[in-house]
Amino acid sequence: MGEQIGTTDRLIDYVRRVSLREDEILRDLRAETARLPAGRHLQVTPEEGQFLGMLVGLVAAKRVLEIGTFTGYSTLSMARALPPGGRVVTCDVSAKWPAIAEPFWQRAGVADRIEVRVGDAIETLAGLRTEQGGGRFDLVFIDADKVNYPWYYEEAMLLTRPDGLIVIDNTLFLGKVADPDSNDEDTLAIRKLNSMLRDDDRVELSLLVMADGITLARKKR
Repeated sequence: MGEQIGTTDRLIDYVRRVSLREDEILRDLRAETARLPAGRHLQVTPEEGQFLGMLVGLVAAKRVLEIGTFTGYSTLSMARALPPGGRVVTCDVSAKWPAIAEPFWQRAGVADRIEVRVGDAIETLAGLRTEQGGGRFDLVFIDADKVNYPWYYEEAMLLTRPDGLIVIDNTLFLGKVADPDSNDEDTLAIRKLNSMLRDDDRVELSLLVMADGITLARKKR
């Protein structure tokens, strides 16, 4: 009983039936994204979106930074969980993905809580630090190009307030991180990040075996 339970399609279906509260707007956005090439695989799972919204509430976040918008399912999930006056700053390399998300954000009544920054994420994050200084965000969610994950993490540490939370998606990367024969640059980058996190005494750490691996790193005071 002490071992990690294995997941099956039947078990995931059960979990969704008894715990998922995905409404019509989120379902429609997920269906729209699934029509895109590889859209089903690039979008966060619905239960992960719900989990992100809960995390926003748990840390009483008012300012959220998202690195990697795609079609905005996670953005919408987090924006809905914000208190009045809260804001999500979401970054993507291309304007075409947030453009797909915008009508759904409008339908949900949270478009005014979302600020989209388009461009190279390295430049965008440096610009945020210049404009606003460090330690301004309560929660940072990283779900972008994997090769730059170690760099995004270090930037997130600068931008997150003490006691704030950094959430990193895909840290098990289809199980490739544990396969010695997988040595592509994305897998190597995530292995490097996971090792950095393990040895980083600036944070409290938990890697969840959920979705494609979700790491929670709470920045210590």
